[in-house]
Amino acid sequence: MRAFLTVFLALQFSALAAFAQVNIGFGDVAHDATQSIEVTADALTLNQETGNAVFTGNVIIVQGDLRIAAGEVTVFYNTEDGGAQDVSRVEATGGVLVTRGVDAAEGQSAAYEVASSLMTLSGGVLVTQGATAISGDRMVVNMATGDGTVEGRVRTVLQQGSD
Repeated sequence: MRAFLTVFLALQFSALAAFAQVNIGFGDVAHDATQSIEVTADALTLNQETGNAVFTGNVIIVQGDLRIAAGEVTVFYNTEDGGAQDVSRVEATGGVLVTRGVDAAEGQSAAYEVASSLMTLSGGVLVTQGATAISGDRMVVNMATGDGTVEGRVRTVLQQGSD
């Protein structure tokens, strides 16, 4: 009976952890995806056919208080009527670190959909926010609302009260 109770409580805790409401958005305020995007890198290759840009070597992307660091970043553009180009998507690979203020997330790759403010990190994802950390295989977060999900063997510690 004691073994059954132990297993039952463990399953209940696992269910609680899986459905716990965790705000995984970054920073204290909503992200503004309309701000300009600054990119710094060791090299840039432009594809005239697609109009995409590939930045390599110590790439740092900054949009407002959002910062993305990676080994390589491809920037995809939408061409508007009249020839103007807007950044539509940013894909980062080679060990990615995303920060806003003291909040941080890391993974092997990331994709950022600029218009919708959706950030997807994949591959050994670790999110830290102060004393809280959550890890998994994949994270999708709406940078404007803070709503998000972490999938794939999710692990976190739920803090109780304050000492």
